[in-house]
Amino acid sequence: MTAERPLQALDRAALLLQLVPYLIGKGEVSVAEAAQEFDVTPAQMRAMVERLTVIGLPGERGYWQLPNELFDIDWDLLEREDIIAMTNTVGLERSPRLTAREAAALLAGLQLARTLPGVADNELVTGLLAKLSRGASSSPPPVIVASGPVDGVRDVVDRALRARVAVSFTYRAPGAGPTLRTVDPIKVHIANDQWYLQGWCHTRQAVRTFHLDRVSDPVLTDIPAEHGADPVPDLFAPADDDVVARFRFPREVAPLLADYLERADIADDGDASIASLRLADEQSLKRLAARRGGDVELLEPEGARRAAAAWAAAGLAQYAS
Repeated sequence: MTAERPLQALDRAALLLQLVPYLIGKGEVSVAEAAQEFDVTPAQMRAMVERLTVIGLPGERGYWQLPNELFDIDWDLLEREDIIAMTNTVGLERSPRLTAREAAALLAGLQLARTLPGVADNELVTGLLAKLSRGASSSPPPVIVASGPVDGVRDVVDRALRARVAVSFTYRAPGAGPTLRTVDPIKVHIANDQWYLQGWCHTRQAVRTFHLDRVSDPVLTDIPAEHGADPVPDLFAPADDDVVARFRFPREVAPLLADYLERADIADDGDASIASLRLADEQSLKRLAARRGGDVELLEPEGARRAAAAWAAAGLAQYAS
């Protein structure tokens, strides 16, 4: 047991601030146990508890006016059994608490955050999940965040981030054929329910953003990720070497062009619309123009028009041979 030592005024104030939430959480606790917890003697603990009964909410002009404005304890229990039990907590137990549905919503968000590569084993997230479950006004319903189709890709990226190595995968951009990419992963994002990887592309020699739904066959490499700590731009910020492309299309086919239009600027042009978007490769629009049977007209750049015409001519030549 701790030997009795004088308590300075600041020490007493600090102990009293900690004592109230401790006693509320305990419900009932012996004087000896509370004294051991706060490293004071039982006599000092008893004195602090008794002092609580003259502390409370200040009334008019700083004076307490009603009994329920002061902390109070079960005096009989203290005298008979040396048990501390608070009977009035000056409204502290009425502090706002999350409803079960609010807690469940936050739990779902935290569980989703845990799926981000590099976050899964974060002790802070684990602790918050536990506190939210305990802090709701009633037990929140079980929350399950369903696995998405890109979970396998995220797992490989997660291992690459931890091992600080590059990851290799097949990437299929909209309207383009598959390409093999080797990337130093830097950061994974989720936006509009879609997952994205930002990383240093060894092919482009620059930071690029990859839609994980378009990634397949991810493989961990033994190449050190030299650019794994590089700064990344905003998720959809244009790159310096991007190509600005423009194409015209009838408004009724817009739903069929969703992959292209999600990040495009669209302007009206009579009965049609004109989309402007940035691309890493001007040839990536050739399939878009060919597949829509002439509905989509490439306006610029000229290289995109030539690539689409050559690609269509090569396909037509196969029928003639």
